Amino acid sequence: MPPAADTAASPGEQLAHFAAGLRYDAVPAPVLRRTEDLLLDWIGSALAGKGARPVESIARFWLAQGPADGPSEVLIHRRGTSPLVAAAINAAASHVAEQDDVHNGSVFHPAAVVFPPALAVAQALGASGRALLTAAVAGYEVGIRVGEFLGRSHYKVFHTTGTAGTLAAAAAVGHLLQLSPQQMVHAFGSAGTQSAGLWEFLREAADSKQLHTAHAAAAGLSAATLAADGFTGASRILDGARGMAAGMSSDADAARLVAGLGTRWATAETSFKFHASCRHTHPAADALQRALREHRLAAHDIEHVLAQVHQGAIDVLGAVTDPQTVHQSKFSMGTVLAMIALHGRAGLAEFDAHFRDPAVVAFRNRVTMQLDHEVDRAYPARWIGKVELALRDGRCVHARVDEPKGDPGNTLDRSELEDKALRLAAYGGAANATEMRAIAQAVWRIAEAPRVDRLLG
Repeated sequence: MPPAADTAASPGEQLAHFAAGLRYDAVPAPVLRRTEDLLLDWIGSALAGKGARPVESIARFWLAQGPADGPSEVLIHRRGTSPLVAAAINAAASHVAEQDDVHNGSVFHPAAVVFPPALAVAQALGASGRALLTAAVAGYEVGIRVGEFLGRSHYKVFHTTGTAGTLAAAAAVGHLLQLSPQQMVHAFGSAGTQSAGLWEFLREAADSKQLHTAHAAAAGLSAATLAADGFTGASRILDGARGMAAGMSSDADAARLVAGLGTRWATAETSFKFHASCRHTHPAADALQRALREHRLAAHDIEHVLAQVHQGAIDVLGAVTDPQTVHQSKFSMGTVLAMIALHGRAGLAEFDAHFRDPAVVAFRNRVTMQLDHEVDRAYPARWIGKVELALRDGRCVHARVDEPKGDPGNTLDRSELEDKALRLAAYGGAANATEMRAIAQAVWRIAEAPRVDRLLG
């Protein structure tokens, strides 16, 4: 059974006690298997970051601050260093290809802030595979609930992965360090006071998104390690009078921090990304694919596309009208739908080769977004995709999807996850197919591993 919550404690304290007391045997087997799936998906995303200019810049900075060798693995460089340095670099690397996982209800990317510090610390401690999986579940459960607690108003301005991510990282590392419940409360306090990440960067294609995950992973790791040394943090950092909700949200609901704790496993609700773009584009991309397939259409048949979306998509994507970089183009609804219409997929290679092509730009300019009340009411629990196509022959075609590819009810199986991981590693030139197949097999058996070793030797 999961650890019982102390109902006399605040919701944030109850969540910290849960994270500290979680045990491998209390986690249902399907949730553990899903965590293994999420781990492989994260490894592929991290390897895809090799060579990306913002990632390599962050790597140069962090490597200059740490030892020349150490127990924790920097995946993109195949070298060891300290846990703090490895966590920061791996977190940055896994959040640039836009292929890392997402939890719909919290609009949060857990893998990029949970697995980097958890893997780094597990390698440093010589922890078992079971310990790593349990710590990851603790991190996912905490981060997702904090994201849900902060609500939709938070996400309008703040990048939840950077803010909730500090607590997710602290929970994962704190579990590996075997923090007591009270120490975990202190770790949450120190992590929450460092929470940061604003969406303003997206307007001008700045590099901050990778900095958000690097900072969150490092801050959470630091917070947990300091707590183990007796360092104290605010016990009401989440819902206190001057806590995160007070400064970052107008619709926070503390009940979301503990709802279903130990019975509802939010980790298993996490989705995989199918397209290499912002998740807000995926429902419309899937709906457009359906329309093209079912009506046997090509890009030249389409005069205009109306993507009917939730407000969160407008808030994040609406700022990107003329993308100047590959990464920024992945936050342009028009560019993503142009990739689907012209190239059949919105993958890494398509963005790299075509995001500024005249044909892509022309199609992009024929796409608009419109708030749809059905879609918005369902969001963020469900991400419905709806498009309306005005065709050159005068017809109007509608298409919708109720569960985008990669969601739990329309998920990727292990064969598809392995194929995706191979493509991601090959994209960055970080690992060959033989190496990635070996990593996949090691991940599927990680619960049997007596210690977590380096993935790439």
